[in-house]
Parts: sequence; structure tokens; C-alpha cells
Amino acid sequence: MSPLIILVGAYLAGSMPFGLIVARLAKGIDIREHGSKNIGATNVTRVLGAKWGAVCFVLDVLKGVLPVALPKLLFALDDPNRIHWMVAAGLLAILGHMFPIWLGFHGGKGVATALGVVIMLANPISAAISFGAFVVCFAATRIVSISSIAAAVTFAVAQMSFLWPQPFHAATWSVASFSLAVPTLIIAKHRSNIGRLLRGEEPRFGNKPPQS
Repeated sequence: MSPLIILVGAYLAGSMPFGLIVARLAKGIDIREHGSKNIGATNVTRVLGAKWGAVCFVLDVLKGVLPVALPKLLFALDDPNRIHWMVAAGLLAILGHMFPIWLGFHGGKGVATALGVVIMLANPISAAISFGAFVVCFAATRIVSISSIAAAVTFAVAQMSFLWPQPFHAATWSVASFSLAVPTLIIAKHRSNIGRLLRGEEPRFGNKPPQS
């Protein structure tokens, strides 16, 4: 299988708008017209309830797991380019979720899909520390956006620490680049949330989200 096909497939898989699909199948609504108007699992949970939010979350995570699994299986274990193709597939899956071709490149925040990629790609301890940061922050604030940002920053710091002192070595440069680029993308996708946080307007989970 051509690596180019793998990368195109990874982007298209990431572009699958499961939040939109789940909402239409479950309640016959366009999730983009309700709640925060985001297609991610958080808004699905707010609008449709925890059950459908969990379904959307699992599907969005799988969008990150499966594209990385494919090159992991296809390339030989001793192939030095194997990890780089895995990173590329994971990155394109995340970009697909954030900028889906099916929705005019207006997608979700990328957190759940990034989690799926991280599970397959990163140091397990980095993933665990990042998840712990999300849990602690969410328990303290009940705000998903700030918890997601905290998890992204924590992941970048933890992963780069494990790659130190040569994070951009020939064997690990792609993982190091991913560990900096994806948290940056996630924070950028939360820019409207950051604005509301600074104004004290960001809703806590369980409260009615803003309509714009």
C-alpha cells in the first residue's frame, strides 16, 4: 500500500464528523445548530446526554487510533521510517477532525482524536500524566476547555522531557515535532474559549453553553 494512500486515508478518516452523524441518527438534529455549535463529544453530551456523548467520544478517539495503527502494522519493526509515517498519519487524522473536508473545513477541537493518536504513538507515561492533568483540572473547575488546554500543555512538557536531551534526533524528530505542534493546534482551536475564560463567561460543564 502506498504511504500516500495511508496519509490521504488518515485525513479522510479524521474528517468523519461523528458528532454530526450521531446527533442526526439519535435525534434528527444538526448539532451545529445547538449548544456551542461544535461537533465534538462535549457539545454532543450537553445537547443529547452522556450516552450519546460517550458514543461520539469513542468514535472520535478511534479516528486517531486506527490511522496510526495501519502504518504500524504495514512497516517492518526495524524500518527507521516507520515511526515517522505513524506520526504523519496521526497528525493528518487530527487535522481531518479539526478541518474536515466534508464540513467546509470547520471541525472540532481535536482533543479526542489527539488522545487516540497519543495512545498509539507517545510514551505511555506522557499520556497518563496528560490525562491526569485533565482530570485534576476538570475536577477543580468543571470547565472542559481549560482542562483540555492544561492536558495539551502537560503532554508537550512531559513528552519532550522523555525525549530529552536529543528530542530532534533522527529517530525521534517527528515525535518531538508532533508533541509541540499538536498542543499548539489544540490551544489555537480553543481561542474563542480562551476569550470567554478571560471574560469569565466560559460555562462550567452542566451549565448551558454559549450560543455563539
